[in-house]
Amino acid sequence: MQLIDYMILENTKIAREVYRLTLEAPPGVRQELPVPGQFVNLQIDGCYLRRPISVCDWSERRLTLIYKAVGTGTEKLAAYSPGETLNVLGGLGNGYTIIREARHPVLIGGGVGVPPLYGLARELVRAGQQPLAILGFNTADEVFYETEFAALCRTVVTTADGSHGEKGFVTDALKNVGFVYDSLYTCGPEPMLRAVYDQAAPLPPGRAQFSFERRMACGFGACMVCSCRTAEGYKRVCKDGPVLTREEILW
Repeated sequence: MQLIDYMILENTKIAREVYRLTLEAPPGVRQELPVPGQFVNLQIDGCYLRRPISVCDWSERRLTLIYKAVGTGTEKLAAYSPGETLNVLGGLGNGYTIIREARHPVLIGGGVGVPPLYGLARELVRAGQQPLAILGFNTADEVFYETEFAALCRTVVTTADGSHGEKGFVTDALKNVGFVYDSLYTCGPEPMLRAVYDQAAPLPPGRAQFSFERRMACGFGACMVCSCRTAEGYKRVCKDGPVLTREEILW
């Protein structure tokens, strides 16, 4: 874990209630690069508990986070301006494991479950793989990062009301991928994860990975607030997760 005071470079609204936050570490501070699927915990003025936000993208000194302003903490976060600082506890969680032997992965994201898949898609492409990204939203005004994903890989966008992309859910698009996928990575609300779990094709152990969203307090495994029951006993979503394999999950 690292505790760093980052400077805000950008805090821009990119869709309905959705913001992109770009942070830069101070000169001379060596930022440990995250693993795709990890998250950071932000200290927000006026909030006792930090707020966990998944990492969307990163470079040597920068982090890009995408969040939805839906509660007191994230609404306060949306009011921060470029030039201000944020105290960030980073390098948290157990991220995705890239299956090096795979060649045709499917990435499935729903809403604010989309951002962590962007950095993952980039790393998969660097590893010589050809991912398909399926991004699900409710309506057109909630869609974000379609262009960014499309610049990396084949991308399908679905909206529940049909106002943009394909009408339906991510599972509808998964039925019609048009090829045999050999790994699967997903992140989003739990009902979506369960639907993907039920529909996804059988894959060898470890090749279907699911990232869960849970309420957290400490973010590093001390408080046990985010514990959940798995096939291997109780695990902490913040430390043992948020990524679990299909074989570990109990609904």
